[in-house]
Amino acid sequence: MPLIERRALLAGGLGLPLFAASSFAATDTSQRSTISRLRLRPTIHTGAEGWSLAERMTHHGVPGVAIAILRAGRVESAQGFGMRIAGRSRPVGADTLFSVGSVSKVATAALCLRLVSLGLLDLDRDIGRWLKQWRVPAGPTGDDSAITLRMLLSHTGGFNVHGFEDLAPGAPLPTLVQTLAGTAPALNKPLARIDPAGTRSRYSGGGYMIVQAVIEDTTGEPFAAMAQRHVFAPLGMTRSRFDSAPTTTIADIAHAHDGKGNPVALPRGWQSFPELAPSGLWTSAADLARLVLALGASCRKPGGFLPQELAIDMMTPVSPGFYGLGPRLAGVGAARIFHHAGANDSYKAYIEGNLATGDGLIIATNGAGGDLLGDEIRNAVSDARAWPGDWSVKTGQIAIGTLMDGYIGTYQRRDHQSPDSAGFLDTGFSAGHLEVARSGGGLELVAGERRRLLAPVSSNAFVMPDSYIPAGTLLLTFDRGADGSVRKLTVSGGGGVLFFDKV
Repeated sequence: MPLIERRALLAGGLGLPLFAASSFAATDTSQRSTISRLRLRPTIHTGAEGWSLAERMTHHGVPGVAIAILRAGRVESAQGFGMRIAGRSRPVGADTLFSVGSVSKVATAALCLRLVSLGLLDLDRDIGRWLKQWRVPAGPTGDDSAITLRMLLSHTGGFNVHGFEDLAPGAPLPTLVQTLAGTAPALNKPLARIDPAGTRSRYSGGGYMIVQAVIEDTTGEPFAAMAQRHVFAPLGMTRSRFDSAPTTTIADIAHAHDGKGNPVALPRGWQSFPELAPSGLWTSAADLARLVLALGASCRKPGGFLPQELAIDMMTPVSPGFYGLGPRLAGVGAARIFHHAGANDSYKAYIEGNLATGDGLIIATNGAGGDLLGDEIRNAVSDARAWPGDWSVKTGQIAIGTLMDGYIGTYQRRDHQSPDSAGFLDTGFSAGHLEVARSGGGLELVAGERRRLLAPVSSNAFVMPDSYIPAGTLLLTFDRGADGSVRKLTVSGGGGVLFFDKV
């Protein structure tokens, strides 16, 4: 799919309760009133939408979800809804174990920074000094400039390999070195430098595999054991583990489901994720709440899980992207948040913490449609808590008239745009050219084989209801010149801007 892939990256009124079926059991029934009036809605909305959690879980084919809501630096509620296995009476709870995909990267970054605080690692020294199992290859035109942990944690190291495939139960699991080298049974390409170090924001799960190698080569211990000792144990995350394939003897684990809510990865019930540092974390909503609270508190005051100066460094964007050292960052002032989504095939997760207030949200799901459900849950919580900086867009009837005729046509991405101004969109927005066409009485955007309706928010600005960028909304603005003609299309979102010239 052109434009931005949800998985590749990866907020109404009163009425029906959040849960509407007896199978939706909460871990603490006394807390139900705290969320019983929440109404789920999409990020691009008309104001008329409003659904219960049970309705949307059914709609998105998600059998189970765990939610933790944070307020003022504490857990306000942590609850499970639905079932760990579709059709079975095994309720989800706050301590149910989920695969959380790329949320793993935040835990990996926390481990890395703990080791920095102990003097075992350095954020700004060449990682070649620590690596023993594998060597960083030369980049384009023989580039052998230094690669640092700061670059790898912020996705500015210039590496390929965005993410990794889930593996079916019983499939052979690659070693760390096989993954880095791209040799069987690994399914990914070899890790390679494709951009000059530090010049572009390019999401790379492969870069986090290099972080794992640095940690193992420096300490001489397995990555999972180091995470247990330096992150999970100190924070009381008793259910958490980096594990390629948890055994069936582990209790209270959410099984994998496809987009229709059918169990998959049988007979075991979940896939394998051998790439531990970028996507191999199994954890619970309650445990993730402990991690989010600890990272936020470390930033606000000294004496926390991380030294305050290091925590502030973690929560400061590294140009030209919107990543800090692990988390994504968004908002300003009272709306400043750190966040990250996770998306393996059958599990979707989301974490968010407000750096000013200590508010936040944890969502873990066991269905392929859980990312869409998670967005709607986030919107419901944001509405109920009146969170600042909500990135939703409310659409309505916009008079455009004959101006629309001038928007129709082909637009070509302008060459040599600065990564500093494009930011995340530089590599996160994949379309090289766009076609704007009529669709009934409105417009649609055509990129490759994908057609997307455009919803107007002004006479020359549009949003796409089914588009997605992390903690933001993609805006397309048609720019008219003094002669009345449309000469370019501006795409903005996530703090970045791209220009497309009309052909």
